[in-house]
Amino acid sequence: MDDTEFSQQALELLDRAVEAMGGQRRDGQHEMVRRVVDAIESGDHLLVQAGTGTGKSLAYLIPLIVNALTSDKPAVVATATLALQAQIVGRDVPRLLAALEPVLPRAIDVALVKGRSNYVCKQKLGGGFPSEDTGEGALFTLGEDSSVTHLPGATTGPTSALGREVVRLREWAQDTETGDRDELIPGVTDKAWRQVSVTSMECLGAQKCPLATECFSELARARGAEADIVVTNHAMLAISAFEGIAVLPDYDVVVVDEAHELQDRVTGAVTGQLSVQMVQAAASSTRKHTAVSVDAIHASAAALDLAFAGTAEGLLPNGLNQTQSQAIEQVRDAVRAALSDSKPEGNAAVDGGRSIARARLNLIFDLCERMLVAAEAREVVWASRPGSFTPGKGYQKADDGEPAVINIAPLSVAMKLREGLFADRTVVLTSATLAIGESFQATAGGLGLLGPNAPAWTGADVGSPFDYPKQGMLYVAAHLQKPGFGMSSEQLDELAALITAAGGGTLALFSSRRAAEDAAEKLRKKLSVKILCQGDSSMAGLIKEFADEPDTCLFGTMSLWQGVDVQGASCRLVVIDRIPFPRPDDPLVTARARAVAQSGGDGFIAISATHAAVRLAQGVGRLIRSSADRGVVAVLDSRLANASYGGFLRAALPPFWATKDRAVALAALKRLSGK
Repeated sequence: MDDTEFSQQALELLDRAVEAMGGQRRDGQHEMVRRVVDAIESGDHLLVQAGTGTGKSLAYLIPLIVNALTSDKPAVVATATLALQAQIVGRDVPRLLAALEPVLPRAIDVALVKGRSNYVCKQKLGGGFPSEDTGEGALFTLGEDSSVTHLPGATTGPTSALGREVVRLREWAQDTETGDRDELIPGVTDKAWRQVSVTSMECLGAQKCPLATECFSELARARGAEADIVVTNHAMLAISAFEGIAVLPDYDVVVVDEAHELQDRVTGAVTGQLSVQMVQAAASSTRKHTAVSVDAIHASAAALDLAFAGTAEGLLPNGLNQTQSQAIEQVRDAVRAALSDSKPEGNAAVDGGRSIARARLNLIFDLCERMLVAAEAREVVWASRPGSFTPGKGYQKADDGEPAVINIAPLSVAMKLREGLFADRTVVLTSATLAIGESFQATAGGLGLLGPNAPAWTGADVGSPFDYPKQGMLYVAAHLQKPGFGMSSEQLDELAALITAAGGGTLALFSSRRAAEDAAEKLRKKLSVKILCQGDSSMAGLIKEFADEPDTCLFGTMSLWQGVDVQGASCRLVVIDRIPFPRPDDPLVTARARAVAQSGGDGFIAISATHAAVRLAQGVGRLIRSSADRGVVAVLDSRLANASYGGFLRAALPPFWATKDRAVALAALKRLSGK
C-alpha cells in the first residue's frame, strides 16, 4: 500500500477505536499516528514526545496493526517497566482489537516475550536441574505422577512460609498454560520462585534440554515468532540487539516506549560485576558437579581478594594496576583450564549440574577478558562494596574490610545502540519526557543518533490535551536553604504546612528511602491525615489505597516517580523533596561527565543535569493525569529557582502556572481541599 493509503487507513482505524471505546478525538494522538506511519514508510527513526493523556499506546499500536497486514515480519514493542508491559498486553491491546475486530480483514496476534527467569522451568521442576539454593524448598520433589512427594525425614507438610510457597508453586505449575510468574496470584517470594526457575545463564538451551519442546520460555518465543506484534522489555531488546542471541524473532519495526529509560536500561543490561564470592561460588559448583580440581580457582580467588584489598570505592583512576591485572589474569586462566577439563563427552547425557558450573565459569572468563582490555574498549572499571538496606535504618554502608566487587560498564552505549539497534530496522522512541525545552539533542546523542555517519531521524512533540497553566501550579520553595544531607527541619515544616493546607491527597516523592521513612515517621506524629509509606505494603496495594482514599498521603522513592497514575482529588498535591540528580559519587556518571568535559562540553549539564531534568519531569507528571485534574506541584529544593541551571531544568517541565509565593500555594491548596 502507498504512503497515503497507509496513513488514511491508520487514521480511520484510530477514529473507529476511539469512538468504540468511548473516548474523544485528540489532535496529538492523530499527529502521533501520522508521525509513526511516516517513520515506518520512510525508514527514518522517530523520537516522539507525547505528553500525559495523549493516548500514545493506541497511537503507535494502530500503525503497527496496519503494517502487520502487509509485512511478513513482526513488529516489536519494548517497555522499561513490567507495569506498562502488563497494561499494554492486559488492557490496551484487548480493548483495541475488540474495537477493531469488525473492520480488520484478519485477526491480529500479539505475543508477550519475557526473560527465561520469568517462567517455570519444567526440567528443574522434574528434578533434572539441581538447585544451588539451600532451604526448605529442597524438602520437596515430584513423584512419577508429578504430585508433590516428601523426601525421607520430612514432616507431613511444610512447616515454613517458604516450604508452603514451594508446594503451592509446584501444584500451580501442573495447571498453568504459560508458566508465567505474573499469572500466579497471589505471588511468591523470589527465594521460592528460584526453586522452579532458571536464569538465562543456567538454562540448558533448546539444543540440549530434553524438555525443550515443552519449555514455557521456548513456547513463548515460538509464539512470538508467529505473532504480528511482540511485546517485550528493554533488556530483552538489548540482548537481542547486542549479543546476537535469538531471544526475539527477526523484526523490522520496533517501538520503544518509556524511551527516556532506554540508555540506562541498556547500560544496566551490559554492566558486569566480578567478585571473590562469584569465583568461590564457581569453584564450589564446579567441584560439586564435575570431577575437575578447583584448587587453581580457589588460589585465584585469594589472589583477587588480595589485589583489591584496601582499594577505595569508586573509579579506578588509572584503570587496573599491575597487581590487579595479574590477579584477574590468574582468575581467567584458572577458569579457562576448568572449562577445558569439564567438557562433557560427545555422547554424554544432559547434566544440569555440569551446565550450571560451566555457565558460571564462562561468565567469569568473559568478565575477566573484558576487564583486561577495558581501556582500549572505552569501558569504565570501578570498585564497590555493596552495603545493605534495613527498614527503619536505611542504607548501611559496607565495612571497608569487605571484599570489593569490580564493576565494568561502557563509557557510552551510543555506538552499541547505533550498530545493534538502529542499523537494520526502523525505531520509534516515545515517552512523555524525551525533549528538554524543544530540543531532542541530549536524548539523541545518548542513543547514538548524533555525529558522523549517524542514521537519519526526526523529532516531534505532539503535545498534551491538558491545559497545564489552568490545571496546575508549580510552587518552588525558593526561601529554603540549599538541601544538605537528609531532609532539613525547614523542609519538613514546609511539607507539613502544604499537606495541612491540602487536607491530605498528597504524593510525596523523595530522593532516598531513608528520607521518605523519616518524613513519614515524624509527620505521622504531627499530622492527623493518614500517611502511607513505601515498604508498608506491596506497591500495588499502597497505590490502590492512596487512590481509593482522597485524603490519604503516600510517601515513596524513585519507583513512585514514574509508576503512579492516580486521577482525581486523591492526588491534588505532589511534593518533591529535591532535584533528582544522580549520586555525585556514581563512578559511571563521573566518568561520563569527565569524557564530555575533555571533548570541550559541559559535563554537568550533559550528564547530571540532563538526567535530573528527565526524572524531575517524570515526577512532576504524576499530578495531572486527566483533563479534570487540578493540583499543585511543590518542589522543596530552592536550587530550581535560584541556581544557574534552574532554567535548564524547568524547560523540561510542563508549563504550569509558576510561583515562589508560599501564601499563594497554600491558598490554592486550601481551595482544592474544599474544607
